Amino acid sequence: MTDEVIGVIGGSGLYEMEGMTEVDQVNVDTPFGRPSDDYITGKLDGVRMVFLPRHGKGHRFTPSEVNYRANVYGMKKLGVTRIISVSAVGSLREEIAPGHIVVPDQFIDRTRGFRKDTYFGNGVVGHVQFADPVCQDLSSVLFDAAGEAGATVHRGGCYVCMEGPAFSTRAESHLYRSFGASIIGMTNLTEAKLAREAELCYGVIALSTDYDCWHEAHDDVSVEAIIAIIKSNVAMAKKIIRCAVQKISGTRSCACADALKYAIISDTSVIPVETRENLELIIGKYL
Repeated sequence: MTDEVIGVIGGSGLYEMEGMTEVDQVNVDTPFGRPSDDYITGKLDGVRMVFLPRHGKGHRFTPSEVNYRANVYGMKKLGVTRIISVSAVGSLREEIAPGHIVVPDQFIDRTRGFRKDTYFGNGVVGHVQFADPVCQDLSSVLFDAAGEAGATVHRGGCYVCMEGPAFSTRAESHLYRSFGASIIGMTNLTEAKLAREAELCYGVIALSTDYDCWHEAHDDVSVEAIIAIIKSNVAMAKKIIRCAVQKISGTRSCACADALKYAIISDTSVIPVETRENLELIIGKYL
């Protein structure tokens, strides 16, 4: 069991975690504006946790409207070192049926450049290594926990991150299948980029809700169909999280904790004072 703080970002249908004790609601200010909602802090089976609903309580923000920078910054400010991200996805593969769980290890970016997906800029330039965009150690824990929880789980796979909020056209769905991608969603890549820059471990529990619109033997994706299967998927996600937090060791042996060690290119003497202040939590140890 870890003495560190585990963060959970919940997606569609996952807005709270039952069973948490010593619960508190925390409003966090960030240099990047308001996070999606207040953070819920507490303990789950003795493990310190921080929970945030990605889209806000009541699902108020579209994937494009989510303030990802503030959400991840707030997690780091509250002492989180690992983020477990939970999200609903469409399946692009026959073997990933609705109700299955995927722990992806790759992403393809199909967003449109609207989102703020980096802490760099405003006088400081940095480039993180992102060839392996999720923490392999955390992902292994999530995969094992899913198996123990009784889920049908797929290890690895590529997640196409589209802009949304509309679902894919049929032509797009077939195109993404031709890429060899496994699942499609609208949020996780943006979080993964920011978590890497914030030197936080990041892993995904992807909940398959439908076959997008490529599968001729299944109805096209609809909100009604998604909501129906989300209920059972979310219950399983909570079981996985509960199992996973008991398996996470206190010491991080992965490279996530030092992701910025060689990333910052800017001469530190020319970084503006305001930028230094805003990013002290992120890059302060390297300045």
